[in-house]
Amino acid sequence: MIRLCAWALAALITSAIPLLAACSDTSVEFRDAGAAAAKARFTVEVADEWPEITLGLMHRESMPRSAGMIFIYPEPRRVSFWMKNTLIPLDMIFIRADGVVTKVHENAIPLDETSILGPADTQYVVEINGGLAAPLGIVPGVEMRYPTIDPDAAAWPCAAS
Repeated sequence: MIRLCAWALAALITSAIPLLAACSDTSVEFRDAGAAAAKARFTVEVADEWPEITLGLMHRESMPRSAGMIFIYPEPRRVSFWMKNTLIPLDMIFIRADGVVTKVHENAIPLDETSILGPADTQYVVEINGGLAAPLGIVPGVEMRYPTIDPDAAAWPCAAS
């Protein structure tokens, strides 16, 4: 009985770790709404100033499978992307200020200059290799965790440091 209780307590503590883990400004995590653990994690470069935002992932011939870029806007807005000078297909994940995914544009076509519009309430966009979002289950309603999301408003807040 004592072993069973100890095992149950260890399992409970282990399952809580993903909820309490600290965030990193070099990675984003995605989970199903209210889930206990991340279903996907990407190491990201940060684009939070206009020169970085306008350059994005242009001129890159490849990107590691577990890598991406997060675009951070100072406030929610309608954003527009294109693939001019972008050599690899990308999935673009549009996210509200609370970290909830609102739209996923899959497999943006390299070098295409057609505008890809995000919803009016976009504050974050994460770009990953094209074709990864769907198999990982990254769809509208999924939650992202990242340290710049206001913890009081976040659907999935970072642990206090």
